[in-house]
Amino acid sequence: MLPLERLQRSNTKENLWIYILSLLKEREFYGWEIPNLIEKKFDFKTGRITPYRVLYRLEKDGFVKSKIIERRRVYQITEKGREELDKAKNFYRKLLKGLK
Repeated sequence: MLPLERLQRSNTKENLWIYILSLLKEREFYGWEIPNLIEKKFDFKTGRITPYRVLYRLEKDGFVKSKIIERRRVYQITEKGREELDKAKNFYRKLLKGLK
């Protein structure tokens, strides 16, 4: 694998939580919507199951919460999730500033 491919993989598929929290910051979503939204907005494909695994972990850790609406689970970001997303954005800003 080339260095750029490794970089892209580690900053996309291996860190889905950033993209999921970013989407949920806009509004709440059903879990099944997230893979398509990630592909449209961030231009990379996820597996069909992986986003659910990430959502479950984010919920377990308190970064998102869910509720059932019409027999379907809807996810929304929590304040803790917003704070973690802000930390991630600041990390990337600092990193990019250092790469100039």
